[in-house]
Amino acid sequence: MRTWLVRLVLVGALGSMAFWAWSFLFPTPEHVIRKELAELARAASIGPNEAPLTKLAKTQKLMSFFTDDAEVTIEVPGHLTQTLSRHDDLQQAAMGARSLLNNLKVELLDVVITVGADKQSALADLTATATLPGEKIPEVQELHMSFKKADHSWLISRVETVKTLR
Repeated sequence: MRTWLVRLVLVGALGSMAFWAWSFLFPTPEHVIRKELAELARAASIGPNEAPLTKLAKTQKLMSFFTDDAEVTIEVPGHLTQTLSRHDDLQQAAMGARSLLNNLKVELLDVVITVGADKQSALADLTATATLPGEKIPEVQELHMSFKKADHSWLISRVETVKTLR
């Protein structure tokens, strides 16, 4: 009777380890995109007193999340809608923000991901928060992102602000 229980526990443990190994080696597209978005938030954040080389490296890392023809349309309340439609425009905007700000914390929350039936595209709806220096209340934007799969990675092809009621 006791050997039966030991065998059952061993089979359960082996099954759990096999499941963990499978999910580690072959993550779902949703898991990969969530991980990419977490890395994107870290790359977009600006640490206090970043060195110029760090700013350049983080800008390059930030650009690695986007396709070459990515389009970003952001509407900041009280300001005009800004559309950036080329990789160079995105890079210049990122460098400009890094040169103007000495600290910025970006978080991407409430992420809902829908993978397309073709498994080559995905949509993400999320809330982005940006805490600026000296501000106690972060700026909050609802965003809609489109992703394309390219060479085993998911790249952002479109970002747009979701208009919400105020």
